[in-house]
Amino acid sequence: MAASLVSSLTLPLISAVLGGAIALVFLAGYLRRKRAAIAHIPPSAPNAAPDQPKRVRPSNQAQHKKGHPRPHHNAADKDAAKKHHHLDVNTLRGHTDSVTALHFSNDGANLSTVCADGAVRVFRIDDTSSKSFKILRINLPAGAHPTGVAFSEGSSSVVVAAQALLGSSFYMYADVSAPPTVQNKQQGKLSPPEIKWSHQKIHGKESVLNLAAAHATHGPGDGSTIIISCSEATDIKVWHGKSGKELGTVDTNQLKNNMADISPNGRFIAAAAFTADVKVWEIVYSKDSSVKEVNKVMQLKGHKSAVTCLCFAPTSEQIITASKDGSIRVWNINVRYHLDEDPKTLRVLPIPLHDSKGSVCQYDHMSISPDGKVLAVTSESTLQWLCVETGAVLDTAEKAHEGHITGIAWAPRKISNGGVPAFILGTAGVDKKVKLWLAPQVGST
Repeated sequence: MAASLVSSLTLPLISAVLGGAIALVFLAGYLRRKRAAIAHIPPSAPNAAPDQPKRVRPSNQAQHKKGHPRPHHNAADKDAAKKHHHLDVNTLRGHTDSVTALHFSNDGANLSTVCADGAVRVFRIDDTSSKSFKILRINLPAGAHPTGVAFSEGSSSVVVAAQALLGSSFYMYADVSAPPTVQNKQQGKLSPPEIKWSHQKIHGKESVLNLAAAHATHGPGDGSTIIISCSEATDIKVWHGKSGKELGTVDTNQLKNNMADISPNGRFIAAAAFTADVKVWEIVYSKDSSVKEVNKVMQLKGHKSAVTCLCFAPTSEQIITASKDGSIRVWNINVRYHLDEDPKTLRVLPIPLHDSKGSVCQYDHMSISPDGKVLAVTSESTLQWLCVETGAVLDTAEKAHEGHITGIAWAPRKISNGGVPAFILGTAGVDKKVKLWLAPQVGST
């Protein structure tokens, strides 16, 4: 009788003990997950960009609301957990391959990019701190690999250079700033913008290294967009952005080009090529605002090795060059060249970036801020900001991209960053990303 009583009591007791142990195991697992979740909440205030307000992180319920999946927020949250450079404002996503070039519209409200996936994307930039941006995607003809892009006629059209099997081509897409219709938005489709004009084999079989655009405001120029295409050979062509008419061709005769640029007023063209000298041409406009001719007018001599990149100052009166000889030069080209007056070297500055062995790095891209105070330069994956006046390093972002930086561009005017107007730099990379950066402060000199 006693044994039977003990047996009847032991079974419930054992069950209770086992049930309690299982409950403790689940409770411990829950607490561990809770602690891990708390530990991985990214700190917002210390890593926030200057002048950028704190953002309220949306709840998981809001992010995954039924019928409206927003997977890009997950990627944004992962990036937020990483420690960014303090000038890093935002990352534009959606590219599925290396981004090859980028360009801001004249009002800074749109940013166009071209990607090795064969697509052109136009991002609407209302505020650089936004969590998402309206994107218009344009698929290029099959087999076309885009290498350059530039806005034409404000922000309403883009010109794209693409390389195909038979050579490089030009495409001008109109109405790229038109917002998607409600029906297309619901279907996830967009009506492709119209191809207004196109040209084939614009540089023979050679690829286009870069495009550059400016508004013809010098002399009798009518303000229309002038675009130059720089081939990987030695020729550079001048185009009318709206009509697509070829306006002229120049030849550097320097074995191969590295890149070319056009002055903001549409007057001068300068080329960085295989040799140490930089050649400069002038676009001459007729009284009816048409392009009359393109003439070589001066040559910048002073570097001891090849010039890798260059850019014009906002005033169109200066050129900044970087060379393999380890120096940066600032040139005054506002001279009476028709009286054989030579351009003058205003400043010679050492390239301040060195590799792990102490050797001077080579700059790949450069662009000057709209106020003419900050020079942005890149070397492989490193982004650096220099004071134009002194050459002093204002800031450096090592590994700004996960791989080489393929292009940089300043928004031509201040645009909103958290409601505060700011100068913004865009960078593109092989890591499928486009990043937006604040300009560093330039102290008094």
